[in-house]
Amino acid sequence: MELISAERRGELVFGHPGEVRKLELRDHYEIDRKLIDAWRTNDREFLERRRVANDADIEGLKEKGINYRRVRVVSEPLSEYQRMAVEIANTGEQLRWLPRPEAATIVLPVNDCLVRDDLVVFNLLGGNNESVGMQLSTDPEVVKLCVEAFEQAWSLGRPNGTYAP
Repeated sequence: MELISAERRGELVFGHPGEVRKLELRDHYEIDRKLIDAWRTNDREFLERRRVANDADIEGLKEKGINYRRVRVVSEPLSEYQRMAVEIANTGEQLRWLPRPEAATIVLPVNDCLVRDDLVVFNLLGGNNESVGMQLSTDPEVVKLCVEAFEQAWSLGRPNGTYAP
């Protein structure tokens, strides 16, 4: 595996049409500090700007021929971060929520990842939930493991808009 930049991740994962799967395994992400602060203070203007930007990102992926699906594996009761995430989630996004106990029999990677049919990019987070890098694997066995993990989680997950913790 090799360490890569965010720019390289963008090229590899979102640079051409096809399926992109994202597996999210943490209950909190430090990168979203401003978002959760806005949610805590009910800053509707900030939250609306983020929603509009997220909608545009999703539409942009569709226009590029990218089918983007996400699964969030979450602890229950939900962390404050995940309560926010459920509340502000875009109902048009292909997103499923999987309570952690229901994922107990799935072999999952230990890091969040973006998966295509030919590669995996792992998002590496430190103990404080801040990004510490990205790792690329094109090993067919690693890709297969991550595709299977995602698809199992997807099949067990609850569709966005129907998940009620």
